[in-house]
Amino acid sequence: MKAAILHGREDVRVETITPPALAPGQVRVSIEAALTCGTDLKVFKRGYHARMIVPPSVFGHEFAGSICEIGRGVAGWQAGQRVVVANSAPCGSCPSCRRGQENLCDDLLFLNGAYAESIVVPARLVEKNMLPLASGTRCADAALTEPLACVVQGWEEVAPRPGQNVLIIGSGPIGLMFAALARHEGCRVALAGRGPRLQTARKLGVDRIIDSGPSGDIAAAAGKEADFDVVIEAVGKPEAWQTATRLARKGGKVNFFGGCPAGTTVALDTNLLHYSNLTLYSSFHHVPRTIRRALALIEAGVVRAADFVDGEALLDDLPGLFQSMAAGNRAVKTLIRVRRP
Repeated sequence: MKAAILHGREDVRVETITPPALAPGQVRVSIEAALTCGTDLKVFKRGYHARMIVPPSVFGHEFAGSICEIGRGVAGWQAGQRVVVANSAPCGSCPSCRRGQENLCDDLLFLNGAYAESIVVPARLVEKNMLPLASGTRCADAALTEPLACVVQGWEEVAPRPGQNVLIIGSGPIGLMFAALARHEGCRVALAGRGPRLQTARKLGVDRIIDSGPSGDIAAAAGKEADFDVVIEAVGKPEAWQTATRLARKGGKVNFFGGCPAGTTVALDTNLLHYSNLTLYSSFHHVPRTIRRALALIEAGVVRAADFVDGEALLDDLPGLFQSMAAGNRAVKTLIRVRRP
């Protein structure tokens, strides 16, 4: 079969490989929709991810498809059943899992290989994080489940209330998903960013667009009246983390959702944090419960591929696509067709 193989820094190749045999408890899924992701772009630029992927390795993690083979000992599933699979599953027995914080599992098992004709799903993921799709659910929509589950995780941790003013910093796929969820939850939503992705924010019904312009100065663009109940940083830059604390109201909440590069630090105004009584969060990843809520939101039409997928490419074209993404391609998400029509 064809699969994208990450060999190192900015080196991904589409190759023909022999599909691995199934071990007990595993299933093989024929991939019908795979989506590009900002995390995959980071991995492509860096050439590895210490926890998720060590090259040479199959690549990609947002997908949905149909079960095409079932391993020994798997019950409750059948060939032809359409499914979505998360990119990880917790162990269920470590201290973090026992505390209900499965996203912090000491033995989180990651899954890569979405940019391929098929993928082997490990037994733990079959058991914990492989979900059936409703008959009317498109695979392209379902492939958004994993990133949306991370957004749901962050949203539930800060727990905004209907009617509150929410600021989302960042107009990438994650920021836009936060905007869609915030609108669905009855909040007044402002989104700060720049570039063509702001048009997507407008289509999602964001109440206020804050265009930071060439300078990228979000605080200046927001103006002196900025006084948000909840601020969600979805960029992953230290300066954006710092800005987020300045835009929350007294007694407000800030979620440092975007992961900054390793080794970076942030200088926060202790006087501001203390006397404004700010509550700070830093959400990471997802848990089985938020995977399930994300798929429910997708199947309810709250988040749709039509709002987030603005390009298509063939699997053979994936290396060139990631080069263009690294060079500044501003697409929100691209659907990868693993087979020619």
